[in-house]
Amino acid sequence: SQIFGPVFLYSLFTAADEIIIEQHENYQKRSFRNRYTLLTANGPVTMSIPLQKGKNQQMPVRDVRVAYDSHWISKHLQCIRSAYGRSPYFDHYFDKIAELLNKRHIFLFDLNMETFLWVLKQLHLDINVRITDRYQKEYDDLSDFRSFNPDDISCPVKYTQVWEEKFNFTPNLSVLDLLFCTGPEAPGILVKMKIWETIKDKTDFNASF
Repeated sequence: SQIFGPVFLYSLFTAADEIIIEQHENYQKRSFRNRYTLLTANGPVTMSIPLQKGKNQQMPVRDVRVAYDSHWISKHLQCIRSAYGRSPYFDHYFDKIAELLNKRHIFLFDLNMETFLWVLKQLHLDINVRITDRYQKEYDDLSDFRSFNPDDISCPVKYTQVWEEKFNFTPNLSVLDLLFCTGPEAPGILVKMKIWETIKDKTDFNASF
């Protein structure tokens, strides 16, 4: 479960028949389950969804609650506007993103799921999505992406980014970067990336979201 995950994950999804979302693992601090990275005028910025205080590390991810005692929604939307207000497809996506965040979901998992399904729809990825019914430590017949480091994934296909002239191309940003910058071309770009071909031969690669 992840909020506005990185581009490389969605490239992997273009080769998937089914996506299984883990809801029975324990929440992992410093993971990307409540974070996403944008490219701003000051460089990459990682946005974090604040969580209610408590022992989230030992709590099933399905039970982790979002905190609303700070004005994080407006701060996130301001950052998105500042980063992508000049992008070609800002007006096409921003209002819906604002609507999703302003629903004030009680649980992080529900926020992640609704945003995830919305992104799949924008990318025209018609893939069966289901949720785990129990925790399983390892899978023999599935590609497991519950733990990963985006920095370990190469991005062989580039696209024009808003701040590219200032920072050159920045890989593995949130999928929001791809949507705002490329709009209807995003699905084709994801297919061309062929991220799966860059990792399938790495026997020590074990990642999941």
